[in-house]
Amino acid sequence: MAFVRISSRHQTVLLLLLLLISLAIHAQVAKPAKPQPPATILIIRHAEKLTDGRIDLSPTGFERARLLPTLFSPAAARPDLPTPQVLFATHLSPHSNRPVQTVTPLAAALHLPIDDSFMNDDYPALAAALLSGKYAGKVVLVVWHHGRIPQLASALGATPPYTPWPDAQYDRIWRIDYAHGKATLQDLPYAVMPGDSK
Repeated sequence: MAFVRISSRHQTVLLLLLLLISLAIHAQVAKPAKPQPPATILIIRHAEKLTDGRIDLSPTGFERARLLPTLFSPAAARPDLPTPQVLFATHLSPHSNRPVQTVTPLAAALHLPIDDSFMNDDYPALAAALLSGKYAGKVVLVVWHHGRIPQLASALGATPPYTPWPDAQYDRIWRIDYAHGKATLQDLPYAVMPGDSK
């Protein structure tokens, strides 16, 4: 049987080649996985406000807030509105506490805390947090000010159905679902109070 004699120089080149191939295979296997988004993000505007400049909801707004559990609770009759597992609302500002007031009855019904650590203009940071993987597979409800909702939806990878959000509109729900790396947005009605859009 004949043996092929390999010089030490060729042995070194062969070992380096095997090492490079091994590193390349390891690099492909060890690629960090892209963070998974929530399963669904629901975005609503805070409920109706007072017209005298105070920071609170109007009586109609408090009624809409009171009815939120009928939309989003496990016993709700709306299969297109899953029950939230995480709640966000815009942080209190000198001009408004309406997002927190809007979601408080739902938070009480679901026994969930309200994360109100993001200011209205901090919607890019909120979007980054939501897409970080921390809320992977969860259903998240965000209550925000209408002036930033289209930008928030865009930051979440969705295409807003309209922009700007109409000043007098309080009865729409934007549902963003994530599947196969894509965000799809549905514009849904509340349909809980007389006069709500369909």
